[in-house]
Amino acid sequence: MLPPPASSPNRNDFNVNHIIRQVRPHRQKILLGTVVLLFFYFFTNVFRSGERDQTSSVFESSFPYTFQEADRGLSKPHVAKSDKTIEDPHGLRGIKRLPKLPRKPPSVPLDDRGCPEYASYSAVRHEPYSDGPLGLAFQRPDAKCRTYKSDLVEQVIADMKELLVDKDLARLFENCFPNTLDTTIRWHKSGHDPQTFIVTGDINAEWLRDSQKQIAPYLPLAKHDSKLRELFRGAINTQVDYVIAHPYCNAFHPPSQSGIQFDFNNAEDTVFPRVNLYTVFECKYEIDSLASFLALSNDYYAATGDSSFITNSWLKALARLLRTLSEQAVPTYDEEGHKQMSYYSFVRRSNTGTETLNLGGVGNPVNRNTSLIRSAFRPSDDATIYQFFIPGNAFMSVELKKTANMLKALIGKEKSLPQTTADFAQKVEELSDDIRAGILSHGVYDHPVFGKVFAYEVDGYGSVSIMDDANTPSLLSLPDMGFVEADNPVYKNTRKMILSKNGNPYYLKGDFFEGIGGPHIGTRFAWPMSHIVGIRTSTDDAEIARSLDIVKKSTADLGLMHESVNVDLPHSYTRSWFAWCNSEFARTLLYLAEHKPHLIFGKGSVPYIASDVELATHSVKEKAAAKDSSDLKEPPVVAKEKNALKQQQS
Repeated sequence: MLPPPASSPNRNDFNVNHIIRQVRPHRQKILLGTVVLLFFYFFTNVFRSGERDQTSSVFESSFPYTFQEADRGLSKPHVAKSDKTIEDPHGLRGIKRLPKLPRKPPSVPLDDRGCPEYASYSAVRHEPYSDGPLGLAFQRPDAKCRTYKSDLVEQVIADMKELLVDKDLARLFENCFPNTLDTTIRWHKSGHDPQTFIVTGDINAEWLRDSQKQIAPYLPLAKHDSKLRELFRGAINTQVDYVIAHPYCNAFHPPSQSGIQFDFNNAEDTVFPRVNLYTVFECKYEIDSLASFLALSNDYYAATGDSSFITNSWLKALARLLRTLSEQAVPTYDEEGHKQMSYYSFVRRSNTGTETLNLGGVGNPVNRNTSLIRSAFRPSDDATIYQFFIPGNAFMSVELKKTANMLKALIGKEKSLPQTTADFAQKVEELSDDIRAGILSHGVYDHPVFGKVFAYEVDGYGSVSIMDDANTPSLLSLPDMGFVEADNPVYKNTRKMILSKNGNPYYLKGDFFEGIGGPHIGTRFAWPMSHIVGIRTSTDDAEIARSLDIVKKSTADLGLMHESVNVDLPHSYTRSWFAWCNSEFARTLLYLAEHKPHLIFGKGSVPYIASDVELATHSVKEKAAAKDSSDLKEPPVVAKEKNALKQQQS
């Protein structure tokens, strides 16, 4: 046998004294390291495990709804688990949760008034729950924490709660109808020149479009409520200031005189024309934002007959708006093919294509002689593919026509109007007619399956985008905005197309929910707003009832409308606080109360007309029962209801 190598270790050479001598010079470092390791082990396995258990238990048992990000442009879906089953991304179904002991719900942070921050408050269920099978939460803030109050709004809530047969729908109306007044009037200045700043919800900024639609449900009440009229005049005046300063922008910070601290938008944008970042939150040019400014004024005048908002500043804002439309009617190339000046450009540093414009921020080319107006972005704040956005042009055409008619009606009555108002109104009306003609000439596409339909976007060269997005203005909302009637043949074909998976790439359907979505959130999230608008544009009672049921079940038991809902997961959604959609839902129930009361009040019900509501000490049903009794001296809550009862008696 060969002898072992001389270098082979001999275990007898190692002894304790040798080890001690080697370690002694480093004993302080070893001791310190040992202490650090013990502390780390103790912290991660005792403190952190307890914290994880507590957090998990709270979120799973008492707080099954997660908070959302504040940036509308970067909103991410909430993924929350129900109390009954585990939502498994791998498709496992029917796995029951282990029972948990009831735990105290997490605390909601308070704002500077000592009131719960509503972005957090709205994501937690609050008692009392509705008496319906869904047991929907009560989500109104305490009376002292509400941002604006109207007794007439409270009257309508009480009336509708009494009349609605479905108590879950009643709770939804109770939460949604006052939501804008309760939570989003961040600042209001009273007086001769009122101002109103309306946030969109969980973002401390005002969108021209959102704010107009948020307060729209209160228009029928404004003629009977001086506080609401002042609120509307303030909203108009604030938008006047915004449009004069930056007509290309869509969202704004609080007015400087409000004293409200604001947060800068973290996006890295390069915008032309340059904007004041202390005034502008975001400057995406959207044609519907300018149309919304007109709609706010037109609808207020139509509801109240009050034209006191028409001042020199308002006329200046209108002139600035018309100049912007003129600039955005300029085609990409002149008659000789030379590229023309771009009056607007927008570049955002982003890895999301819909957040910026190509070709150096000016977007894709548009052709000449179309009579259409560009829109760089859609009402979803996503970039257009082809810049002749048809629903936005339709909305603008409608509101320009209303503006022209309003100005004509006020000639000789409103002293602030200049002598040239008649000629000016005529030009506004001609622009409205030109846009409508452009839509009918270039915005109608002969679809191989559905026939003649309205396109979503066109470029005037023959390129079309066939789709619809849930955000309004949309193709679905064309009758709602007054561009066409619901029985228009082209609209009926368009409706069939956009409400089908084969016709609309953003009609989404899953195990739990279905509806129109859009690229803003993704292809698994549909928007309840599409059903809400669909109800107001439908003539089919069965379709309306089905959409009501879908929307009613989409709230994750919170009792408020969300921005979007995961079509497969019941408790996965974006934005627990989305005032625009809450207002749209309230408008829809008031629409049904007037036009189709049998669907929500029961067979044989008479219409409930919000514009006839006045403060009363007796309920709607008491008045109906009393009929013409002399015991009820005050004016009826609904004048037309009384007439309808007389007709029934006769």
